[in-house]
Amino acid sequence: MSADADVVLSVEHLSVEYAGERPTRAVRDVSFQLRRGELLGVAGESGCGKSTLAYAISRMLKPPARLTGGRVLHRSRDGVETDLLALEGEQLRAFRWSRQSMVFQSAMNALNPVTTVGRQFDDIFRAHRTGWTAERRRRRAGELLELVGIDPARIRSFPHELSGGMRQRVVIAMALALEPEIVIMDEPTTALDVVVQREILDEVERLREQLGFSVVFITHDLGLLLEISDRLAVMYAGEFVEYAPAEGLAGSAAHPYTQGLLRSFPDLAGVRRELRGIPGTPPDLREQLPGCPFAARCDQVFDPCAGQHPALLDLDRGTGWSAACHLHGLQGATP
Repeated sequence: MSADADVVLSVEHLSVEYAGERPTRAVRDVSFQLRRGELLGVAGESGCGKSTLAYAISRMLKPPARLTGGRVLHRSRDGVETDLLALEGEQLRAFRWSRQSMVFQSAMNALNPVTTVGRQFDDIFRAHRTGWTAERRRRRAGELLELVGIDPARIRSFPHELSGGMRQRVVIAMALALEPEIVIMDEPTTALDVVVQREILDEVERLREQLGFSVVFITHDLGLLLEISDRLAVMYAGEFVEYAPAEGLAGSAAHPYTQGLLRSFPDLAGVRRELRGIPGTPPDLREQLPGCPFAARCDQVFDPCAGQHPALLDLDRGTGWSAACHLHGLQGATP
């Protein structure tokens, strides 16, 4: 792990596969660092491994998924390092939600439909704050709802009595219940209309500034991440293919896949232009993929792409910008 005291999470060469007759390698040798108070965006097409990565970092993978390599290190505010992959049983249970929490894709699936919101908060505090009285648990639940803009009286409501946006706010409040240092958000605005999406995103940004937690924000919407992220990782076929500061990526994307994603949605503030999708389909993750996994869909492909797998290399732009592309990794390379 880096000696940088600002690093709260370090993921090193993480790999995950889904077991089967031909195992699916959903996450392939992924490494990154998350700093305190930072929002790291992870973007990519459906099926690229984003959610699997989130579940691996959170130790929530279920069979047939299994970790096949790597480390996930957490550094607390007092400098203590914890290897998440080494935690088991009660140690893992104590770590979850108190140090690192998660906001799931669908609030309706994340909330128990037959239990009130207050009872679900109560379950969290009963498990992790065993010395609290019932009154203190109720008071804290009300404070958390108020924190995300919901009337504390809603602790008596069932999920079906809340709108989609309110349910998502409740899930975010639950993720913040134990004041974690890291919150992983797996497509938290999916299925919400654009107005409610904006409200939720503004709420997340306000809470991050107020409480100082770090965020890993996962979505297929690259345009959204360009607005809200400090740094951005673009994922393809289970790998990070570009890792860059969000503020510079829109105009200077280094990887052809990132360039293709940027061309596929409109710039609402800029000049009108023709939208172009990325042709073809992602590769089969059951295969070994000896060359560049994007080669079959790339409009800049050349000889090395078919047989040499590109490493994620520093582009020496002074900002930690890196890309996995032979256009940048081979001396004198030309397509």
